[in-house]
Amino acid sequence: MAIIGTIIKGVISLKDVITPDLNPVEAQKKVFTSLLETAKDTAFGKHYKFEALLNEKAPQKAFADSIPYHDYSKMKTEWWYKLLDGEKDITWPGAPDYFALSSGTTGKESKRIPVTDAMIEAIRTTGIAQVFALSNFNLPADFFEKDIMMLGSSTDLAEKEAHLEGEISGISASNIPSWFRSYYKPGEKIAQIDDWDERVKHIAKNAKQWDIGALSGIPSWMELMLTEVIAHHKVSNIHEIWPNLQVYTSGGVAFGPYKKSFNALLAKPITVIDTYLASEGFLAFQERPETDAMKLVTDNGIYFEFVPFQPEYINQDGSIVADAPCLTLEEVTLNQDYVLIISTVSGAWRYLIGDTIAFTDVKRAEIVITGRTKFFLNTVGSQLSVNKMDAAVQHLEKILNVSIPEYTLCAKRYDDDFYHSWYLGATLENANVVKIAKDLDAFLSNANKNYKVARSKALKGVKVKVVPPEIFHNWSGANKKKGGQVKMERVMNEDKFKDWEAFVSNY
Repeated sequence: MAIIGTIIKGVISLKDVITPDLNPVEAQKKVFTSLLETAKDTAFGKHYKFEALLNEKAPQKAFADSIPYHDYSKMKTEWWYKLLDGEKDITWPGAPDYFALSSGTTGKESKRIPVTDAMIEAIRTTGIAQVFALSNFNLPADFFEKDIMMLGSSTDLAEKEAHLEGEISGISASNIPSWFRSYYKPGEKIAQIDDWDERVKHIAKNAKQWDIGALSGIPSWMELMLTEVIAHHKVSNIHEIWPNLQVYTSGGVAFGPYKKSFNALLAKPITVIDTYLASEGFLAFQERPETDAMKLVTDNGIYFEFVPFQPEYINQDGSIVADAPCLTLEEVTLNQDYVLIISTVSGAWRYLIGDTIAFTDVKRAEIVITGRTKFFLNTVGSQLSVNKMDAAVQHLEKILNVSIPEYTLCAKRYDDDFYHSWYLGATLENANVVKIAKDLDAFLSNANKNYKVARSKALKGVKVKVVPPEIFHNWSGANKKKGGQVKMERVMNEDKFKDWEAFVSNY
């Protein structure tokens, strides 16, 4: 009998019983007040008169009316550069000990996002809340005695003057609680290996020593790691190495496009739980098995606002127009895409994180990620978001009976006409790209009325090329860095797409 596991599961279940239901709207009001109270004497707080805002009759509205939207560039050039120069009390009390390097999917230079002690504690607390939520998934007691494989970026953080730098997954892993370290794999020594391929080789070599019950990481890199472990031990699936594997906590990107190829690596179904950990904080996690949606973390260091994701409010570069309306959690509605705006205990204020979301349950504050503002393809009025593209690719997987874990596209001009030029990552011999293009076009026309209208006007058609999935991974490795938080661009502008096509031509 799994005695320790039974005790842990009992504690988790008891916590669920004695904890009162959270009111997300009221929790957000408390977080909002706490953020402004704490930061009122910082340079940012004084500049925007936080103390006066707190005394307003409607402080949340006054906050939205008086403080502009900030993207990373605006926060860095106006405020965060002072932190990198060693100044204190700029956007949050004191100075951060860490900066999260965000590889992201856009931009050439890594962003440096401050990570305060308060944010590390918030991420740790949210992680514990997610563990407690496992009581909803009816997992057996022995699951709570198994190891957890966390495939993030290297925990060997770089020292830069008075702070440390690394990706948020590496920073988080380097600050895990002492009681958790015996469960954490691949362990500190392997996790510090900076070269991703070398780290994965060490994981594969040591895999049989561990009794892995859960995986955590971005789907694309998790798949590659599992494939390497399977190949190293010459087995047919990962359950031959880790027979007790039962849970995968996904994150970073939508799991849908990877579902087919990921499941092909398993011998039996496992529970997939979505999480939303960004460089700016731990924003949401899936709390219950009845839905694929994630619950916003409304009571722990992050204040959320929501801009309706409509073309008139979004600039071509993905930024928000200055007068775009903004809603609180109390004002949102179902099935409307919103641009997510956050203010945090790391000193990000009215910050455009770059993601779009939609609410599936307003009362529970449950959301799904629907795309990226910069990946909103509207060059010729097609208004395609990432979730529409994902759905189209999953449709192709069904009719072609093939896995397509990666793709990218561009609204590309051919002479005077625009075409959506798609690259699909799949192992597909003698692919009929003309038919695939027609199927893709037909699905998007039926699923999106704006796309259908665009197809009758400026958008002349769809072009498709099928390439091996590893080209996408090699592109990420060549242009950024393998593993960690790195994600493939789903949409490229024409200049980036030229570089991509030149890269593909070498294979």
